[in-house]
Amino acid sequence: MGTVTPFPTPRGSAPQIGFERIELTRILDLYGRMVAAGLWRDYAIEFAHDAAIFAAFRRAAERPEFRIEKRPSLRNKQGMWALLGEQGAVLKRGHELGPVLAPVERRLMKIVE
Repeated sequence: MGTVTPFPTPRGSAPQIGFERIELTRILDLYGRMVAAGLWRDYAIEFAHDAAIFAAFRRAAERPEFRIEKRPSLRNKQGMWALLGEQGAVLKRGHELGPVLAPVERRLMKIVE
């Protein structure tokens, strides 16, 4: 009764990428403020073998307005964090989450003023 058996995984498969608690807290804090401002209404999180993606939607039936991607394979190159716009264009890329989220936070500050 006390034994936990893990799900079988195919041999040679890479582990799944995910967000750490601090990273997810920062992203969900921004999401909550955008919901309070009436800009976002829904979100989705995807965990894959090469990336973890947080997508924020204005309405659930649309493409995401912003996607925040964490790709550890790019850690030593361009930075593992990327902010992508609705059309898929990279708006900001970096090694740390804070500066990557800055364009969205600036947009929120303009609305509050």
